[in-house]
Amino acid sequence: MSPKKSKTQGGSINERIGQIYSSLSKSHKITADYVVANSFRAATMSIDELADAVGISNATANRFARALGFDGYPQFRAELVSGFETMLAPIEGLRSEISIASSSSEVINRSLSDDISNLEATRREYRLDLYDRAVKMILEAENIYIVGYGASAYLGGIMCHALTNYCNNVQANIGTGGPAQVARALYKFTERDLVIAISFPRYSSDVVTLAGQAKRRGVPILALTDRPGSPIANISDLTLYTPTKPQFNSEGIVLCLIEAICAAVAHQSESPVDIAAETTELMLPWLHHGKK
Repeated sequence: MSPKKSKTQGGSINERIGQIYSSLSKSHKITADYVVANSFRAATMSIDELADAVGISNATANRFARALGFDGYPQFRAELVSGFETMLAPIEGLRSEISIASSSSEVINRSLSDDISNLEATRREYRLDLYDRAVKMILEAENIYIVGYGASAYLGGIMCHALTNYCNNVQANIGTGGPAQVARALYKFTERDLVIAISFPRYSSDVVTLAGQAKRRGVPILALTDRPGSPIANISDLTLYTPTKPQFNSEGIVLCLIEAICAAVAHQSESPVDIAAETTELMLPWLHHGKK
């Protein structure tokens, strides 16, 4: 049996709508206008939610999808989602999680199990040569700038704090005046320095832009991200991966990777025990150590 012939010439949702817009019914035109103006929101909606938002029936929503050449609403929505796959992954994961009848304790247990599985996956993919190179890049850099936005900015701040005692000059973008100020700082970086880019879904375009600018100036890039398809993976000179949860990014997993890297840096640095002792002595006035 030959495959069903599409009523349109294919292409993106907007292109399909453009091809047949003039021939659509009034209700379908209203739906089309809504989808074009709210493509991201529409991609997150079930058929019931779209029908309510537009003021049509579920049957009309299905007929609209078929008018665009799809078999029905599920195929239409899948096409919408494909354009926002990375951004929608946490929403889709949350939708799936909520659909499972669970107590709070079951959700917590499932979340911890996911974290353990992802940490095990990170350890299974461990490659000695890559981690050795990463530690060497950090220790040999004259200046290090750690770039991350959203939760990754806080992770970058923790990494900056952990590396400060063992590296010449480490900065992180947390608390700065934004990407433009970071770009000004990176302008002075050379091939003797290092940018550490931290980016997990949903990927920040600012991290990709800043890493790309540094790369074009010949600055080495070390990336921490979740998969080879990440937009910073093909920019970096070296990439270390750790998977994250589908519904919520697990900053704890990324933090474990950061702590492991920083522990290796401390171990391989010159006189780590002396550094730790001197740092502790310096901080004594601010540390509680019993009765005075």
